[in-house]
Amino acid sequence: MSTQGTPPSPGISSTLASRGIQPRFGELGQSCRKLVLNYLADHLTRTFAQVDDTLFQCAEQAENNQVQAMFFDSMREVRRLRPQIERHYHLNISKGIADFLDGKLVGSQPTDVPTEDLALIDNEAYEEALQVTNMAQQVQTRCSQALFALDKRLALLNNGQPVPAELNPFSPKNIAHALLTALQPSQLPLRIKLVLYGLFDKQLMHGLDALYEALNSRLIEAGVLPNLKFSAVRNPQSPSPAASSPAANTPQAAAVDLAANPPGDATQLAEGLDRLLAEYRKQQHAIGPLYGSPSMASFAPPGARRSYEASELLDALNRLQQASAADLMQHPDRPLQVTDLKTELHRQLASQSEAPQQHRVGSHETDVIDLVGMIFDFILDDENLPQPYKVALSHLHTPCLKVALLDRALFSQPHHPARRLINAMAQAGVLYGAQEDTYGLLSKVQWMVRQVVQQFRGDLHLFEALLGEFDEFTRGIKQRVELQERRAVETAKGRDKLLGARHNAAQAIAQALARRSPPPIIRQFLERTWIDVLVFVQLRHGADSHEWQRASETAENLAWSGTLLDAAQRDRLQRLRIEMLDELRNGLMLLGGYHEDDIRRLLQDLVACQHAVQAGQPQLASKLSLPPSPNALGAMLDDEAALLATARKRQPADQRLVSQLEKLEFGTWFDFILGGKRQTLKLSWYSPTTHNCMFVDRNGQRAAVKSVEQLAEELQQGTARRSKPERSAPMVDRALQAVYRVLQQLTGRTT
Repeated sequence: MSTQGTPPSPGISSTLASRGIQPRFGELGQSCRKLVLNYLADHLTRTFAQVDDTLFQCAEQAENNQVQAMFFDSMREVRRLRPQIERHYHLNISKGIADFLDGKLVGSQPTDVPTEDLALIDNEAYEEALQVTNMAQQVQTRCSQALFALDKRLALLNNGQPVPAELNPFSPKNIAHALLTALQPSQLPLRIKLVLYGLFDKQLMHGLDALYEALNSRLIEAGVLPNLKFSAVRNPQSPSPAASSPAANTPQAAAVDLAANPPGDATQLAEGLDRLLAEYRKQQHAIGPLYGSPSMASFAPPGARRSYEASELLDALNRLQQASAADLMQHPDRPLQVTDLKTELHRQLASQSEAPQQHRVGSHETDVIDLVGMIFDFILDDENLPQPYKVALSHLHTPCLKVALLDRALFSQPHHPARRLINAMAQAGVLYGAQEDTYGLLSKVQWMVRQVVQQFRGDLHLFEALLGEFDEFTRGIKQRVELQERRAVETAKGRDKLLGARHNAAQAIAQALARRSPPPIIRQFLERTWIDVLVFVQLRHGADSHEWQRASETAENLAWSGTLLDAAQRDRLQRLRIEMLDELRNGLMLLGGYHEDDIRRLLQDLVACQHAVQAGQPQLASKLSLPPSPNALGAMLDDEAALLATARKRQPADQRLVSQLEKLEFGTWFDFILGGKRQTLKLSWYSPTTHNCMFVDRNGQRAAVKSVEQLAEELQQGTARRSKPERSAPMVDRALQAVYRVLQQLTGRTT
């Protein structure tokens, strides 16, 4: 049971204390404590040693006298506050280590504001937390191997219990947040704090590699997991030989094999993306196109050495978001292109800078901007998402960029609220985004995007609230689509049963007419009218029933009566005529729609035809015919009947493919190419009787019926294809996987 976040009660304090490191490691723990505190004290001193020179330089470049005075005043204030800040910093770190050594992990939790609550604080606190989070994340990524080994060794000291990352006093996050905590009581302006964070990052955080190596070495010397090999859980579908090789324990090793398939684990994927981007930056062409749009690095002026501050970047993005909100209202059908956003971001930054030729976007922020840009490039290129939904989602680029700069968990946590909202809207567009927008989905997505663009000011809860509303909306759509599809399937099953019965009836009529040429009225009556009687008899009583057999014999006898008979056969016809007419009358009454007078005239014409044939007057018999009338049942089944007739004649080249298609699961999506346009339909039902496949559209409505042979032929010709399996995967997940592969190619990992 976790005690994280819960103060220990008196009754369990002794239990917690007993969970301190084992006595045999006590001296080792104090040695590690001394090593860390000495290192941090030395490098914090170096940080403050640079403050005067840095602030003086900033004052010289100040945009006006007021700002210059602020820098000079702050120099004196920082000198005054320095002892207090250093004391609070060291106390914070020392207490965290002591709590760890004593087993009081609860007490070592940092006092920083959780990322999900950053939305509740003002912009200055937001920027300050952003700066601290970013520099800690950079160390976490850069020192992943050393931190992995240190975590394992600390767990052994902690009686075999892993130390949660947020409670680890040696973690980059706690080391960085200790300064944020120490600066909180001061009234220093944000701009001065950001200078201090920058110096702290350069003087202390950038050297943590050596500290972590020294800590691991000291633990190894003490016999704590001396033979530990660096490894991590890998994607089971893409094992890497490097994981078990001797090289895996070298500084070049990593938790992810960058030459293998993209990891399935989101955290490993994000780690791999960071490393691939870092490699790419070292190449000479690193400012070239990334997934279709230029890197943000390509906008940097030649020779620029200074980085824009976080506040400047945030201000520029806020202005872009306001412009995007206005543009979205005026041009809802125009997508926000990634290149255009980067160009405008550069222009905004330069327009507000006193020395734009000396400034560029920092490398960390460049990576974030490029990663988010590649995600939205992917969205705009995705062939599964209808164009109107691409246009709508493209306008989330600026808010998502602000989210990613605040919280890089957007890349590593599938359940991040902003990521989930994008995935939900994209998935709805893929599944239900029909052109006619029957359920108002597109309007809802456009409304959701407008809410984000107009209202997002750093509050991640906005995404959660909108996601809840959107999920409820799409649940209604899903229920209606499923109901529509069930109705379509039930209708198809009824039609299929009807078609099977009609096929049997047609065979019975064909058999009755085989080798016989009765006059037109008899042939027309059998092919147009009596066939429907046979269909209804089969549906009501079955094809093996006595009623079906009697109706089939009636058809046989009527066709026979229209041929020239000998004397004995004419006598038989005379005996059968009354019974035959009764059967015909009963069959016509079964169909309905016939008045008694109509039935009497039709039967009289049939008898007159029989007499004319037997009297040797075929010309007179041929003048009798039925008035032209469409067969409603036949017209309704014409398409399926034609498919069935064609399928029985066709012999496809690949019978194995036909067999595979007959076993396909319902719900499989297909893309059909007709006239250069793609139509995406779902296999909703397959008839084992007629071997016809019924497809529905995104609204669940019947859209096409194809014989399995026809489907096989279209697949062979390339006019049909199964939709890609990843079509249903979350959009951002698919985008990050695609970006990973692009970076593998750009770094030469794959071809």
